Amino acid sequence: MIKKILIANRGEIAERIIRTCKKLAIETVAIYSEVDEGLNYVQMADEAYSLGEASVNESYLNIEKIIMIAKKAKVDAIHPGYGFLSENGDFAYACEREEIIFIGPKADVLEKMGDKIFARKLMKDNDIPIIPGSVGRVNNVTEAIDIANELNYPVMLKASAGGGGIGMEIVHTDEALEKVFENNAKRAEMFFGESSMFIEKLIPNARHIEVQILADKHGHVVHLFERECSIQRRNQKIVEEAPSLSISQKIKEKMFQASLEIAKALQYTGVGTIEFLVDEEENFFFLEMNTRIQVEHPVTEEITGVDIVKQQIDIASGKPLQLQQKDISQKGHAVEMRIYAEHPETFFPSPGKITKMKIPGGQNIRHELTYQEGDEVTHFYDPMIGKLIVHGKTREDTLLKLRESLQEYEIEGIHTNISVLKFIIEHEDFNQGHIFTNFITKNYLS
Repeated sequence: MIKKILIANRGEIAERIIRTCKKLAIETVAIYSEVDEGLNYVQMADEAYSLGEASVNESYLNIEKIIMIAKKAKVDAIHPGYGFLSENGDFAYACEREEIIFIGPKADVLEKMGDKIFARKLMKDNDIPIIPGSVGRVNNVTEAIDIANELNYPVMLKASAGGGGIGMEIVHTDEALEKVFENNAKRAEMFFGESSMFIEKLIPNARHIEVQILADKHGHVVHLFERECSIQRRNQKIVEEAPSLSISQKIKEKMFQASLEIAKALQYTGVGTIEFLVDEEENFFFLEMNTRIQVEHPVTEEITGVDIVKQQIDIASGKPLQLQQKDISQKGHAVEMRIYAEHPETFFPSPGKITKMKIPGGQNIRHELTYQEGDEVTHFYDPMIGKLIVHGKTREDTLLKLRESLQEYEIEGIHTNISVLKFIIEHEDFNQGHIFTNFITKNYLS
């Protein structure tokens, strides 16, 4: 039985995990870098330990430090949240060696699915549709150009070990590919410790749909339906909703079944997300699997009533899932909007002190916040300030509440993307459900 958990993360996801742990009477241990000491999650935890320097490699990516603190605090388990070490096989192995429960899948599964090239091969072997692209790693720009011409431009250049849009680039010509290949490989090496790249054919007017799954250690797997994640900037999501109105129920059912088959093929345990791209003819293709909790998990929690963090802890404890697929239903509609400290014209980060922060309240309005008024948004980490999640009986009801909430949201001292979110929610295409991954490029940046 898990009685004490160290949270190997920061900000809003650390707070989110702490809230569920309190409900379960589980003690929590927070870790923080020198610039995060004043953040709310540190005060919320039962214990807190300093990681020292703000540099991510010296703090939230430092496996040795985190394991040392976990042993000192005598925790039973470590919850990695999302990002940082959440999909790092070495970290999971280190937990195993110290007999600390890693709240996530097994280390070998993390390694397999963290390699997108391996993941593509696994899908192909199990008859799951994949996007046309390179078979293995693309080792140099000459090879990349040859493959791109075989696929026909435009193509998407991607990092094999990537995530969060890092190392991704849409390319239209040989000259452009030659220009960006080395830079993206270097960025991948810097962020993920792996420089290998691969190439996929770009799907025009694609929708990005993901399926949430839960899998226990006894072979039982269920899904919690889908999320619509097509509104993105710099290949990173900023608006997510559930359910999706842009694809038919018939295709959704096929995607649910494919997701369950993927989990079973991997002998997967824990919470996971299978991501797909869907083209204009409703053909769907495997994109990637995220082997941890997602930033956008609240929209699924809102429509299903399932506490996904609790499910993670129960599964890691060895408990069988209490959920049967027939008993899981959707109620209403939920939308999440990510609020970032960034320039709305360029989407570049805007660090600085939040001098004023007023957030909207009301029924079925949920906030997940990293920063509060008076806090400093630094350049060391992802600039997400927080997430606004609204749940309503219908999509129309939800969007009305979102409009009202965004009008009330005030942040001063730094630039934010709130004006971008207002633009999105007022746009006719968004309101009619005409949502594609190129929405921002086509409608906001053009």
